[in-house]
Amino acid sequence: MIKVQGLTKYYRDLVAVDHLSFEVPKGEILGFLGPNGAGKSTTMKMITGFLAPSAGSVHINGLDVFDNPIQVKGQIGYLPETPPLYLDMTARVYLRHVAELKSLPYGKVNAELERVAERTGITHVLDRLLGNLSKGYRQRVGLAQALLGSPAVLILDEPSSGLDPAQIREIRDTIRDLAQDHTVVLSTHILPEVTMLCNRVIIIDRGRIVKDGKIEELTGEGRTSDLLRLRISKANEATETVLDELDPVESFDVTEDGLAYDIQLKKADEAFPPKLLGALLKKNVEVLSLQPVVPSLEDIFLKTISEDSSAQEE
Repeated sequence: MIKVQGLTKYYRDLVAVDHLSFEVPKGEILGFLGPNGAGKSTTMKMITGFLAPSAGSVHINGLDVFDNPIQVKGQIGYLPETPPLYLDMTARVYLRHVAELKSLPYGKVNAELERVAERTGITHVLDRLLGNLSKGYRQRVGLAQALLGSPAVLILDEPSSGLDPAQIREIRDTIRDLAQDHTVVLSTHILPEVTMLCNRVIIIDRGRIVKDGKIEELTGEGRTSDLLRLRISKANEATETVLDELDPVESFDVTEDGLAYDIQLKKADEAFPPKLLGALLKKNVEVLSLQPVVPSLEDIFLKTISEDSSAQEE
């Protein structure tokens, strides 16, 4: 569906996007993540044809975005971080204007307008001025304009930006519903949104891909963890002695005044927890719990960016 090869963008001496290559198959929801200034929005603009690359190519359904701009733009719905709204227009007039820009057949405009309005929950505000709508409804109108013409691909850049928690939930539910019919690329700083919505994640830093994979693969969901959290009822020096002596233990950190231990193993080992519990029992250490620690997407994101920054400094 989307094929990006060697995509690069220079601003004089600044490399904003550095030879990005990835593919997004039909029906996938891709989370596109990175810190501020990583090149996310620049990449989005090049994928949609709003910005020409310095090098590389983008294909949508086999069509080159820059060789076939008109045909490709008919297959892409784009919601930039700040929706391109005319605040002195009503939502209906604005959507009709966008439909004309997209060259939708005149006889189908009304039906298409009603379809996207219902899909995004804005039917009851169609005749209100955009300048009088809340930011949440403006985002919905922006999403509605992206849906006009039923494009195969949706590119959503920070769709929840500036919204309150209730509005974020509404937008999230709308995107989840839309994903049944569209391939979606979602860029956002709200990592729980990505965890709940996306099948796959690409993390970029300094214009380069530093992580690419399914969320369950990145977080280790469903696999034996190599990080354990041990809790004991009262501090006992024998705990550290046991951990020092057991070979699978690579390192451990003591927290909560000696009542909790984060244990990093050299590798995941299903046999280790019973072995540890047995050794602690022999030393009369009262164990409250021993549980695997599964990293969140936020943990993965912060670790990846930190490791990349350290590598660049070396």
